[in-house]
Amino acid sequence: MLEKNHITVIKMKLLESSCFEALNSSLSFETGDSKIIAGIESYSCKMIGSEKALYKRWNGSGDAARSPHAYEALSPPGQGFFGSPPVLQHQTSSCNSSWSSEDEDGCHLVNPDGSMNTRPGVLCDVISRKTLFHLISTLNAAFPDYEFSSASSSEFSKENHLQTVVNSVDNLLSITAMDHYSKVRHELWRTLNEEIRLQDCDIYSYTPDQTSDPFVEDGCLWSFNYFFYNRKMKRVVLFTCRAQSPFSGQSWYDSPTEDDEMVFED
Repeated sequence: MLEKNHITVIKMKLLESSCFEALNSSLSFETGDSKIIAGIESYSCKMIGSEKALYKRWNGSGDAARSPHAYEALSPPGQGFFGSPPVLQHQTSSCNSSWSSEDEDGCHLVNPDGSMNTRPGVLCDVISRKTLFHLISTLNAAFPDYEFSSASSSEFSKENHLQTVVNSVDNLLSITAMDHYSKVRHELWRTLNEEIRLQDCDIYSYTPDQTSDPFVEDGCLWSFNYFFYNRKMKRVVLFTCRAQSPFSGQSWYDSPTEDDEMVFED
């Protein structure tokens, strides 16, 4: 993580939603063994002039600038709900994955040293620099006490099937609090679909490296962080949830104080 005084923090614009506020209240509760804390928020990906300038700065300038068609490798999906992903191996073959919906002719994969890999036949889960910027900016806006601008693409994964994500969320919350979640489940997925059109989304998950993970703390039993990115709507919904020991201290999902509240440009 970079020091905040070394860079200008990039943040997305929060889109107020009373439906999501109601869901967050319903999905934050205590059971006999744990405390569930959920957060669902919608952010705009429309960049105004100052945000475009921040993107160019983040993406590099001069000889260090990345191509608009540059892609970076992601970690494989399904790395669990709490814990760091395995070390990503940048291979030139045998990657059993696919390009995302951002595919463009002439795109290249960025090597670990920042150089471009233009060899044909390199297939893996990848993310464009612009989409990575959107995800990182969303994290910065959602968790203003932390700085994610140095996050690596290998801390993210692309979830290729909506139903897999639905099943994973349902299973975790049902096991933890079956009676409570059964009353909320239908409203959760109905509202998400109405707000972001789930079938039209690219879905990403975030599993930070534990060596620099601000989320690692005593009492966390499990957690997940999903981004639903609808390119046509230019919007991303972040769905985070964790189960925490009821005896642990303040959670990083707790609402910020008035001093921490963000000010967004109109």
